[in-house]
Amino acid sequence: MNTLDYDKALYFMNRLQVDDMLVLMIRTKDDFLSKKIEHYLHALYYETEYEKVETHQNELYHYLDHAYTAFGVPTTAHHV
Repeated sequence: MNTLDYDKALYFMNRLQVDDMLVLMIRTKDDFLSKKIEHYLHALYYETEYEKVETHQNELYHYLDHAYTAFGVPTTAHHV
C-alpha cells in the first residue's frame, strides 16, 4: 500500500486544508481512510461541541498511526 495518501491526510489535517482533504477523501483507494476523513470533516463543519470534533480528529490520527504501522512504513534498524 502506498503511504502517500496517509502523508497527505496528516499534512492537510495539520494545516486545516479541508478542501484538499475532501479531494483526498474522494480519490483515495483506502475506504477506511475515506470514511475517517468524512467523519472528521462532517464533525468539523456541523458539530457544535468541540469534544465531538476532537474525538473524530483523534480517530483519524489513530487510524493514520495504525496504517503507517500495518502497511510497513520503512524504518531503519540499527545493527550492533
